[in-house]
Amino acid sequence: MQGLTCFPRMSLRVVLLTAGLFMAATAPATPRVERVSFTPRADGQGYVVRFHTTELIAAYSEPTRESGGLIEFTLFNTDVAPAYMHDAPMGPVGRYELQRRDGHLIVRFWLRDPDVDVRAYRDRNTTDLLLGLTTKTGQDVATVGHDPPVEARERWRMDTIVIDAGHGGRDHGATGVGGLREKDVVLAVALKLGAYLKDLLGVNVVYTRDHDRFIPLKERGRIANEAGGKLFISLHANASPSRGARGTETYFLGLHKTSAAQNVMERENSVIRFETDQEHYKSFDESDLIRMQLVQSAYMRQSEALASLVESQFEQRVGRKSRGVKQAGFYVLWSASMPSLLVELGFLSNPRDAAFLRSKDGQTYMASAIFRAVRDFKEAYEKGLHLVSVQ
Repeated sequence: MQGLTCFPRMSLRVVLLTAGLFMAATAPATPRVERVSFTPRADGQGYVVRFHTTELIAAYSEPTRESGGLIEFTLFNTDVAPAYMHDAPMGPVGRYELQRRDGHLIVRFWLRDPDVDVRAYRDRNTTDLLLGLTTKTGQDVATVGHDPPVEARERWRMDTIVIDAGHGGRDHGATGVGGLREKDVVLAVALKLGAYLKDLLGVNVVYTRDHDRFIPLKERGRIANEAGGKLFISLHANASPSRGARGTETYFLGLHKTSAAQNVMERENSVIRFETDQEHYKSFDESDLIRMQLVQSAYMRQSEALASLVESQFEQRVGRKSRGVKQAGFYVLWSASMPSLLVELGFLSNPRDAAFLRSKDGQTYMASAIFRAVRDFKEAYEKGLHLVSVQ
């Protein structure tokens, strides 16, 4: 273990990838941490902190405990990605930081409750590193911090829903029959949906925008994460060169499987041209999307389930033509650490769809359909909360 003793207070139990790691003829690419995310364990007895990485981290130290609830460990020869995403801390973690020092990454977590077991280990299916935070008492994860059981359990209900009205401001989105603008239609539906959710379900509703203004795509996910959102719904309207194209589509994050889905994705993603800083999106490629599908598989299952409910409501209760549930790599869904949907309400380029979405009744019907889908999903989610949580 020679060469590791220069790091003070560091455990000698350092995990190495292979015995010949430092004898490689050529230096491997430096692993970079792209994101730190938090997910509750399915058994309700803790949290898993995931370090999303570009490469396998060859060596890391065992986490050590310091005073004041501090947990510290080192990721050797590792850096932070330029587009690093710093998710809000959850569960027993009050705050955390990553600091680059002498070519290594020092990770510090401050725990609200010291009675938590901490263990670092690798994810078998990806290059990611995981930090397990297990409650020693075996209590429900919601009780970490010694909150009263009923009050604590309520904190893990689907109590905050984020509604994203697509486009806005200088970004008009699609323009359809009679000059109907996407940004106007989706804002009207978003406000109606939010009112239903607040008044009839009693949940906290957060809007990424509640009036006509422009917001960068990456900011929309950040707003959702910082609000502690349990669900993210992005509303849009479609357009096509063919005036005959009509109907609704609901997407969740994933690889597109058809050229039509790719076209919708490219159109919605193209709004980054209105943003001053587009470097953030260069790290979003297909390999990253595949890796995200693996690490957030439970979120995606939940997203797909809700998408099916939405499309069913559109077709059966509102009488709209449903084009089905689809996947695509939408930037706006990429940053939201929760079940997320992108809903295309119809084709503004189609006279029938445009007339319906222009009308107050049409907007009300679409908002109420999404509300009913969310209501049913929320009821099922809360009955089996731990069964649908990410491990």
